[in-house]
Amino acid sequence: MLDIRLIRENPDEIIARLAAKGRDAKEDIAKILELDRERRSLIQKTDELKARQNKVSKEIPRMKKAGEDVSAIVLESRQLSDEIKDNDNLRKETEEKLNEVMAGLPNLPDPDLKPGGKENNEVLRMFGSPKQFDFEPKNHVDLCTDLGLIDYPRGAKLSGSGFWIYRGMGARLEWALLNYFIETHLNDGYELVMVPHMLGGQAGYVSGQFPKFKDEVYWLKNDEGEREHFMLPTAETALVSLHMDEILTEKELPRKYVAYTPCFRKEAGSHRTDERGMIRGHQFNKVEMVQYTRPEDSDKAFEELVGKAEALVKGLGFHFRTVKLAAEDCSASMARTYDIEIHIPSMNGYKEVSSVSNARDYQARRGNIRFRREETGKTEFVHTLNGSGLATSRILPAIVEQNQQKDGSVLVPEVLRKYLGGIEVLTKDMNHI
Repeated sequence: MLDIRLIRENPDEIIARLAAKGRDAKEDIAKILELDRERRSLIQKTDELKARQNKVSKEIPRMKKAGEDVSAIVLESRQLSDEIKDNDNLRKETEEKLNEVMAGLPNLPDPDLKPGGKENNEVLRMFGSPKQFDFEPKNHVDLCTDLGLIDYPRGAKLSGSGFWIYRGMGARLEWALLNYFIETHLNDGYELVMVPHMLGGQAGYVSGQFPKFKDEVYWLKNDEGEREHFMLPTAETALVSLHMDEILTEKELPRKYVAYTPCFRKEAGSHRTDERGMIRGHQFNKVEMVQYTRPEDSDKAFEELVGKAEALVKGLGFHFRTVKLAAEDCSASMARTYDIEIHIPSMNGYKEVSSVSNARDYQARRGNIRFRREETGKTEFVHTLNGSGLATSRILPAIVEQNQQKDGSVLVPEVLRKYLGGIEVLTKDMNHI
């Protein structure tokens, strides 16, 4: 959520910055300013009524003691009480309307981002070069099927289109990737957190995914009166909500968390034919990093997260690139985002395997997550950042495609071999489906 003071003090700048994100916010800002004035007017009026009520309340016992008629002043006290109650109800209604409009606004993009969408994304750096083959390479679907790593037909039989099953060495390779990611983060001082895979609706609100993307998650049907739950689309949703309504000490920052979860997404709509197999699905595995920082430390934390994601991909020996997203390509709750994109030969292009973002204080305001300054004793909102570290459903296709050999076998990245008992090459005779 945006700071109401920023909107109040410079509405034109807010409108201009949101326009860079593709959002025409003129009507929303005008409505917010109107509701904010109404809310503040009601607060002032109520304070005046309460002051009058206090004065009247003190007069009643004095007048009674003096033997004076108090019927008129008692009536006034009751009228004041009723008016205060009406004003409080009206203020609550106004605040609900204000919060609803405020909650619908996306985060402000950082000023250095280019406006517009994907066409204005900027490649910051490249690592390595595309793999060259002296034979006709296969795509990851055929490779995974031939090697018995992935069972697509039975995945569809169990759950429908967009699901798959890891088998044998495929399951072990997937688990090796997760171990590699988590071990690296633990060595870097991150705390491992195992979060629920079902979350209450408030977590979706805090993360900024609700209300806009409320229909893009899987909701669980509960009995009437029970708390609503949805299946988490990413561990970020849980991790950025850990400290809702808490005040952290300054010494506790930065907080660095890492979590592994399966991620559940509807991924509605049609997809390109080259996004078959594991490139886009309804359930996939991901390790996610989240940091809570002081405002002045969030830029440094962002660069740290980008560096960590890049290092993980480098460790696997991949050719990849780091891309700075234009304002409109950043998600609604993020102020800036860099994507790490790996090359998948069969697609003749790049696919994101990590998205590193800085939400500034947008999520913290929605979740009322603050810290107390040691020097002043005042509370401020923290900054929250997140980064995939990494998503496996595109890493595994890149491994088999970039590391395939002429005989159909696949070289295992060196960093993963210790998790596979020293296995260096995946061959057909390892699995039988």
